[in-house]
Amino acid sequence: MEEILKFDTVSQYNAFNKNETLHPLVSVVDLSKAAPRQLRKMSYGFYVVFLKEIKCGDLKYGISNYDYEEGTLVFLAPGQVIGSQGEEWYQPKGLALVFHADLIHGTSLGRHINDYTFFSYTTNEALHLSERERQIILDCFSKIKFELEHAVDKHSKTLIVSNIELFLNYCVRFYDRQFITRDNTNKGILERFETLLKNFFASEKPQEVGLPSVAYCASELNLSANYFGDLIKKETGKSANEYIHLKLIDVAKEKIFDSTKSVSEIAYELGFKYPQHFTRVFKQHVGVTPLEYRSSMN
Repeated sequence: MEEILKFDTVSQYNAFNKNETLHPLVSVVDLSKAAPRQLRKMSYGFYVVFLKEIKCGDLKYGISNYDYEEGTLVFLAPGQVIGSQGEEWYQPKGLALVFHADLIHGTSLGRHINDYTFFSYTTNEALHLSERERQIILDCFSKIKFELEHAVDKHSKTLIVSNIELFLNYCVRFYDRQFITRDNTNKGILERFETLLKNFFASEKPQEVGLPSVAYCASELNLSANYFGDLIKKETGKSANEYIHLKLIDVAKEKIFDSTKSVSEIAYELGFKYPQHFTRVFKQHVGVTPLEYRSSMN
């Protein structure tokens, strides 16, 4: 089993990278100060945002080859594992913003941290920055670092947390831009999603695994559930779950035309455990029950 290097505290991570700890719950880590090291799997007990400057082995994700160009942001939530084991030595470069959940408890950011869904994206769904965007990010990091180096007063925590929240809000904007600029790639994913659902309902899988979940579809498309959900929302205006349900209703309507099948049989063919659930979902979307819909078509 591969050994995982775990960092439970910000201070541990600072020491590992030869950075001074100015605050026990938050740090802007200069990775170029770290000693050269070999590839390792790492896990963090706090939020981490890497601003990579060169290709860097400690952020290899699984078996995927990924080019970390200058100005790439990667987001990690507490408990995530990243990296891989290897003999290769490399010199880390770039910056890392790290902050513990305890820092943001009771703040606006603490209440809304789960809204920043990119903390659950995989690294091959990283944020690629333009030079202007990169400068904005560096300015945010600089403001946080200024507060860390400033004598602690009653304003320190508020300003530090506010600047982290400002930084994350810029990242929301930049991700929205990336969804648009990668429109062709996104449309390819949407087409694959359509094909996946079509093939799913045409197979025996509904009876085997039940209704297709967002997590199932994302996994089949080699995407994280959050990235997939955000992408579908941006492309269609509907959540991934709504999109699945609409496709489900389209298939259900076709099946209802077959009067030799009962509503219960159709429900089971679609992956519902209980016919009543199917009837409820169908009426919610169509406005009538499956039987009423069938009667109206005659």
